[in-house]
Amino acid sequence: MKDNVNKQKANEIIHVGFEIGLLLKGIHGLLEIIGSVFLLFLTPNRLNLLTRFLTKHELSEDPRDIVANYLLHVSGSFSISTQHFAVFYLMSHGVIKCILIHLLWKKKLWAYPLAILVLIIFIAYQIYRYTLTQSAFLILLSIFDIIMIALTYLEYKRIKNKSH
Repeated sequence: MKDNVNKQKANEIIHVGFEIGLLLKGIHGLLEIIGSVFLLFLTPNRLNLLTRFLTKHELSEDPRDIVANYLLHVSGSFSISTQHFAVFYLMSHGVIKCILIHLLWKKKLWAYPLAILVLIIFIAYQIYRYTLTQSAFLILLSIFDIIMIALTYLEYKRIKNKSH
């Protein structure tokens, strides 16, 4: 009896964690879509103008300001091909994520293994990008994706067991 209660509590915690993870992934997917639309209009020239405008005051006070100079450097290396890649990457990543989340919320059984596969592919790409950029954000995103894989698998098992 006590084992059943503990198992139910564990299942409930996993389910709530899965739902929260889906919500966070959904928000992230929507932000990626919004960001890709924003990037459609942010040409390299516009980014340079915006960056120069935003850093002008800071650089007039301290020409060696690390943050302002870094922003100028990054905006200077933003090219049309970078823009196109970022728009494609963010849009496709966000749309795929939102579709999968919708299917998981609808509890489509076939979507669970598909979501796990897609997350594994995302992690592989994020690790590849990490080797190029050393961005801590990519590591955090990959850790979150690993947690989501575990929660998705456990939720899949829970739903499958309920249907039997």
